Parts: sequence; C-alpha cells; structure tokens
Amino acid sequence: MRMLLRRANVVTGALDLLDAEGLGGLTMRKLGVALDVQAGALYRHFPNKEALLDAMADQLLEGVGAPLPSDLPWADQLELLGERMHTALLSRRDGARMVSGTFAPGRHTMIASRRAAQVLAEAGFPPNRAWEITFAVFYFVLGHTIEEQAQSRMPAGDDWTARLEAAGLDTHDPLAMGLKTLAAADPGRRFSYGLRVFLSGVRQHAPADAADPHEAETTRDS
Repeated sequence: MRMLLRRANVVTGALDLLDAEGLGGLTMRKLGVALDVQAGALYRHFPNKEALLDAMADQLLEGVGAPLPSDLPWADQLELLGERMHTALLSRRDGARMVSGTFAPGRHTMIASRRAAQVLAEAGFPPNRAWEITFAVFYFVLGHTIEEQAQSRMPAGDDWTARLEAAGLDTHDPLAMGLKTLAAADPGRRFSYGLRVFLSGVRQHAPADAADPHEAETTRDS
C-alpha cells in the first residue's frame, strides 16, 4: 500500500531530483517517476512547475533569516546573512539558478528578506532604501553563486584558466595576469571578499546618525 503523498515529500523529492539532474533535467514527469506516483498526483499539490519551483526555492532558504547576534555592527550582520544565503544556495545543484528564477514571497524567503531590511532600518536607513539595499545584496549573492556553480560544473581541462590561456593572454600584461590569478582563486574566498567590498559601499550611504551596537557601548563607557 502506497503512503499518502504529502506536499513536503514532493518538495524534498524535487530538491533531490535537482541534485541528480540539474535544473534543466527537473520535470514533473521525472519527479513522478522518482516518487513512484503518476504525474497527475503532483498537480494536486502544485498547479504547475513554477509553483513547485517557488516552494523549492523557499525551502532552500530555510534558516537564512534566523536571528542575528545583536552585538554585531549592522554591516557585519548583513555580511553574515549574505554568507548564510551563499551557503544555502550552494547546498543544492543549480540552487542559485533555481532561486533566481522565482519571485514568490514564501515564508522562509520573507523571513530572510525582512531580517536584512530590519537590520538596515534599525541602522537608520529609510524603509524604501532598506529594501532596495536588501534586494541589491541578495542580487549580488545570487549572481556570484550562479557563476560559481556554473564554474564547478565545467568539465576537467575546460575551466576558466584553460579558456583564458587559449585566448592568448599577454603574459606581460599585469591586468591579464590578474585575471588569470582570479580565475584560479578559491570561489568562496572571492565571494567573501566581494561581499565585504559591496557592503563597504553601502556604509558610504549610511545615514549620518547610523550607529553600530559596539560603538554605542563605547560611547556610554567613555
């Protein structure tokens, strides 16, 4: 006797199929086969593939918006959120591509977004700017991770370094050599550095009265 197919089982099965087949290989028919059900049974939980992808993306972001250490400066809190999101996206094959193709305010998605916007609002940014910056940070995370995951799937011997060498870079050009070094660098390190640079720019637009928790403590103790 088959067990009752639940919505949560469908989402979990779809994420497992994403790992196995990639985003291009994820179809309702294949998912039905993997779950040993008729494809029609899936539509009782999700009216179409887009609705399923929305649910998968939201599930992938579970935990990203968990509470942040209150003693961290606001920019460091945003950095931690960005690192959490990066880790979550990398946890599944094509995770960043999948999330970038959805635009649904699911529970976990909204918790993460609201957490970032709240950090910025408490730092003194107007609500509209807080949300604009939140989306900009998340776009950076998504874009970098899409490229990172694509790079990790390149076949052996056909990576960025090999392609740059084939392009005939001038070995005496310091910018060309810098690009070659960048191509061979650890993508996680590149991500963390890029995120810090991005947030340094956000600091330049912070309201004049924006204060970090540790700065407030120093002022009171002085």
